[in-house]
Amino acid sequence: MSQALKIIFAGTPEFAARALDALLASPHRVLAVYTQPDRPAGRGRKLTPSPVKQRALAAGIEVRQPATLKDAAEQQALRELDADVMVVAAYGLLLPKAVLEIPRLGCINIHASLLPAWRGAAPIQRAILHGDRETGITIMQMDEGLDTGDILLMRACPIGEDDTAASLHDKLAELGAETLVEALDALAAGHLQARPQDHDQASYAHKLDKAEAWLEWDRPARELERRVRAFNPWPVAQTRYGDKTLRIWRARSLDEAPRAAPGTVIAAGKQGVDVATGEGVLRLLELQLPGGKPQPAASFVNAHDLSGVRLG
Repeated sequence: MSQALKIIFAGTPEFAARALDALLASPHRVLAVYTQPDRPAGRGRKLTPSPVKQRALAAGIEVRQPATLKDAAEQQALRELDADVMVVAAYGLLLPKAVLEIPRLGCINIHASLLPAWRGAAPIQRAILHGDRETGITIMQMDEGLDTGDILLMRACPIGEDDTAASLHDKLAELGAETLVEALDALAAGHLQARPQDHDQASYAHKLDKAEAWLEWDRPARELERRVRAFNPWPVAQTRYGDKTLRIWRARSLDEAPRAAPGTVIAAGKQGVDVATGEGVLRLLELQLPGGKPQPAASFVNAHDLSGVRLG
C-alpha cells in the first residue's frame, strides 16, 4: 500500500460497526464518525447510542450525529476534516451531491448484495425470499442514485440452506469488513478500476413490511420456509393459533403430499409440527407464543395439543 488514507466513516447498525472495527485495525486513519442520532430502545425506551457510536467512543474517535447533511454548515464541517474518502455503510441518511463531492476520492459504500441485484434497503432478506443460492458484498463508488454507482470490488458469499437473515447478516458483515479494507488498500495504491453496473439487470430490495410476516398456508412449503428464514430475527414469521399469534422462528419444507387443507396440523411430535400447505408440508421447528420465549417444537407440543388444529 502506498499510503494510509484519511477516512470519514458513516454508519449506524452492527453491520457497519464490523466495518469500522476493521478500519480501526488497519493502517488507514479514521478522522471522524457520522452516525444516526441516539434512538429509544428496549422496554424502558431509553435513548441508546448506535453500535457504530459505541465503537467510535471506545476508540476515542469524534462522533457527529446530524439530523441531516443538507445543511451548509454541516457540509462545511465535513469539508474541514480534509478526508481522502468517506466510507458509508448502512448509515440511514441520504448524502447530497455536495457531500459526495467533498472527499478527494469521493464516497464509497459497502452494499450487502452483488449489484445490480437487490439495490435498496433489505438486500439480505430479499435474496433469501427469492431463493438465491449466492449473494455477496459490493464496494461501490457512490453517486446520486439508489445503489447505482460504479463497482469497485465484489466478493461472493453462498447462501446456505439453513441461513436466516441473522446468520447471513453476520457472514456478510465480516465479508464486508474484509472487502472494504482490501478495496481501500487498492484505492490508496491506485490499483482500483471502477466499472459501471448493468442497469438493465437491476432488482430492488424493498424495505420489509410487518404484514409480509403473516404466513399464507395455501402457498408452497418451500416459499413459506424461505419466509421464515428471511424474517428471522425481524419481523418473525407468524400465523394465527386460535385467538393468539404464533411466531415461527425456524421451519423446514418437506416434499410430501399435504393430505389436508392448507394450515392444518397433520402431525406433531419430537421432530416438529407438520403443517399442510398449498404444495408440500412445512415442519415447524421453533415456536413462540405471546409473553413466552422461543422454544423447540418438541417442548411446545408437550404443553399444547395441536392434533387437527387449523392455523391461520
